[in-house]
Amino acid sequence: MITIWHNNRCSKSREAKAILEESGLEFEVFEYLKNDFSKEELLRVMAQLKISDINDMLRKKEKEYKELDIGNKSQNEILDLVVQNPKLIERPIIIKENKAVIARPMENLTNLLG
Repeated sequence: MITIWHNNRCSKSREAKAILEESGLEFEVFEYLKNDFSKEELLRVMAQLKISDINDMLRKKEKEYKELDIGNKSQNEILDLVVQNPKLIERPIIIKENKAVIARPMENLTNLLG
């Protein structure tokens, strides 16, 4: 199964969703700004992205990133803050089986789909 962590207000996220629709593959949409997720789920996505630093999947230009002083927090503190402030997550994230990509550039998505 394919899952897209989607924000409908984001043009890149809408573009990725359109690519998935055109692919004919079944997928589910997880609207991470509207639906809660746990720290454990976030850690699972990090593992699927093959990243060990939560900062690698964050939007560093968001005002919350600066306001929350993310750059000076521990990984554990940042994980808690991201669960409380999902807007910080870079989008879209596409998960296929045990692999995931941030579809920026969109080529990451086409590579994941094969």
